[in-house]
Amino acid sequence: MGRYHVTTAIPYVNGKPHVGHALELVQADALARSHRDRDDEVRAQTGTDDNSLKNVLSARAAGLDTATYVDRVSLRFLDLAGPLSLSFDDTVRTAFDPRHRPGVERLWNACLERGDLYRRGYTGLYCVGCERFYGPDELPEGLCPEHRTTPEEVAEENWFFRLSRYQDRLHALVSSGEVLVEPDFRRREVLSFIESGLADFSVSRSVERAHGWGIPVPEDPGQVIYVWFDALANYITGPGYGTDPESHDRWWTRADQRVHVIGKGILRFHAVYWPAILLSAGLSPPTTILVHEYLTADGDKIGKSTGNTVDPVTIVERFGTDALRWWLLRDVGRSDDTDYTEARLITRHDEDLANTIGNLVNRTVSMVAKYRDGRVPDGGSADLAGARALTATRVDEAVDAFDLRAATGAIVGLADSGNRYVAAREPWLLARAERSEGADPAVLDSVLAELVATGRTLARMLRPFLPDAAARLTAQLTERPSTDGGRLPPPTPVFERLRLRSRPSA
Repeated sequence: MGRYHVTTAIPYVNGKPHVGHALELVQADALARSHRDRDDEVRAQTGTDDNSLKNVLSARAAGLDTATYVDRVSLRFLDLAGPLSLSFDDTVRTAFDPRHRPGVERLWNACLERGDLYRRGYTGLYCVGCERFYGPDELPEGLCPEHRTTPEEVAEENWFFRLSRYQDRLHALVSSGEVLVEPDFRRREVLSFIESGLADFSVSRSVERAHGWGIPVPEDPGQVIYVWFDALANYITGPGYGTDPESHDRWWTRADQRVHVIGKGILRFHAVYWPAILLSAGLSPPTTILVHEYLTADGDKIGKSTGNTVDPVTIVERFGTDALRWWLLRDVGRSDDTDYTEARLITRHDEDLANTIGNLVNRTVSMVAKYRDGRVPDGGSADLAGARALTATRVDEAVDAFDLRAATGAIVGLADSGNRYVAAREPWLLARAERSEGADPAVLDSVLAELVATGRTLARMLRPFLPDAAARLTAQLTERPSTDGGRLPPPTPVFERLRLRSRPSA
C-alpha cells in the first residue's frame, strides 16, 4: 500500500468551464480511483486560480467587483464534480481558502531567506492571457503562440526569482526521472529548454498593474505576488503547508507519488519553475508531471479566449456522464491534439460500451434468466480466467504508465474475448441439447458461470473510469436475496445506444 497525491492544474476563472477542463479533471479522478482500488492512501486535489489579472478584466467587463465575479465563476468549475462523477478529496480556491495565503507567504519567505528573491527593474513583452513574459524570439510574427495576440510592453520594478541558480539541479532531476515528465517527448522538451539556459524570472507585479487583486508581497505592499508563484503553491497549501505541518508532511513530503496532471501549455511552469521554487524552499519536488494535449474544435484549441467552448454540462445533459468520461479516457490521444465532435463521442460509446461491454453483460444475464431461472450456476470452466488475469495486469501496468487510453482499451479487449467465447461455445445449442438429448447440465452451467465471472470482472475494472456504469453493472450481476434462492435482476440494458437519442444542437 502506498501514499498517492494527485492534483489537477487550477484554471483561471475568467469564463465558464469547457470540455478541455473536463479532460484533466476526469484523468486525475481516474488515477485517484485506480489507486484507491489498490488500497493505496489517496489524496486528490483540484481548485481554481482566482488571483489573475485575467479574472479582474473579466469582472470589469461583466460589471462586477472582482471578488463577487471570481466567487461566482469559480463555483461553476467546482460544480463539475456532480455531472462528471468526480471524487476529489479537496479543492483550493486561491482567493478564498484560508489555508492558501499563509502558505504562499511562508513559501515566499523561505525563498527570500535562501537568497533567491531580489528586486530589479525590467522591461518585457507580457501576454495577459498566459500571465507571462515572452522574449521576442518566442513570438512568431510578434504574436503570443498560445493566444495569437500581441503582448503588451511592460516596464516596472519587480521581484525576481534566481531560476538560473537551479539549472544543473533541474536538469539532473528531469534527466534522471526523479521528476518524471510524461509522455517522454515532453521530458525531452523540458530538457531542451533547461539546456538552452535558464534566466531569472519575475515573481511579482505592481499593485497598480494587478488592480489591487492578489496576495501582497510580504513587507512590500506596493507589489503583488505573481499569479503563477501564487497558483503553483496551491499544491502544497492544500495539504497544509503554512497551516498544518502534520498534514503537509503526510500528503506532500512523505507521499510515495506526487502527481500533477496538466495541459501542455503550462509545462514550463510545472517542470521548471515550480521544482526550482520548491528546491529553494527546501521542499520535495513533484514525482510526476503528466502532460495532456489539447482538445480542439475543427482543429483549433478549445478555450475561453477563442470563443469556441464546449460546455461539459451540456454534453452530460444530452449524452450522460458515462459517454463523456469514456470518450475523454478512451479516445483522446497522448501525443496529439484531439478534435471533439458529438459523432466521435457517440461512436466510441456505442462501439465500446453498448455493443461490446453492454452486449456481453445483457446476453449473459438474459441466458442465466432463460436457462437457469436467474440463478447463477456454481463453478465454471475457467476458460476466460487467463484473459481476466492478463487484463488486470495490463490495466494496472497502463495506469502505472499513465496511459489511460491503453487501460480502457484493455477492458474492452476482455469484453471482446467474452463475446467471442459466447460465439464459440453457443450456449443456446448447449441448452437445446440439454432439453432434447439429456446432455449434462454441468456443461452449460460452466459456460454461464464463466460469463458471469467475466462480467463481474469488467464491472470491477471499470470502477475508476466509469463509476456510475460500474455500479449499474455490478447491480445487474449480483443476486438479489429471495425466499427461494438468490436470482439476478431481470436483464436490463446498462448502456443505451446514443445514436437513438442524439439530436441536432439548438
